[in-house]
Amino acid sequence: MNLFLDTANIEEIKKVKDLGLLDGITTNPSIISKAGRKFTEVIKEIAALVDGPVSAEVISSNYDGMIKEGVELSQIAENVVVKVPLTMEGLKAVNEFTNRGISTNVTLCFSANQALLAAKAGASFISPFLGRLDDIGHDGLELISEIRAMYDNYGYETQILAASIRHPIHFKEVALRGADCSTLPYSVFAQLFQHPLTDIGLQKFIEDSKSINW
Repeated sequence: MNLFLDTANIEEIKKVKDLGLLDGITTNPSIISKAGRKFTEVIKEIAALVDGPVSAEVISSNYDGMIKEGVELSQIAENVVVKVPLTMEGLKAVNEFTNRGISTNVTLCFSANQALLAAKAGASFISPFLGRLDDIGHDGLELISEIRAMYDNYGYETQILAASIRHPIHFKEVALRGADCSTLPYSVFAQLFQHPLTDIGLQKFIEDSKSINW
């Protein structure tokens, strides 16, 4: 499973890249706004830093606006993926982007029906939001299983990019259920390394190493 970081923080991106574990980046207007910089400048810097796909979201909610913004975003760098909301206008735009050879990430997916429509429109990625479904008492993880089954049934190549990952259990479960990618904030990424038995074992090794003549 590919590991994406959900951030526009350059230092966080560099830390994960240096580990050799970074496969891509996802952003959204809320994340970019925290950077306090021009939107396109942030995307350009990230795209130059990361080898994999970098999702940059359109702001317009209508077809013409999405096409205009999406084309501009796609011209920033070859690895920029245009992020589009899962609406009628959005999927109409996805179909046009696909015809133009522009990669897309369809976001704000909350049902298998929506995911199927996005795949039919030609989406490169579909982003089901697990945490937000859990927040309203639904099973976000089951949605990953449903989408995986649907896509496998019909041979759709749209990649499942699990989003709204809240904790390490989400990360593990989406991998078990066949998600192609998972995008998570740096705070959750850091938790993936942690286990109390690792800490205990490491401390014992450090103590025992004091008696070793190197």
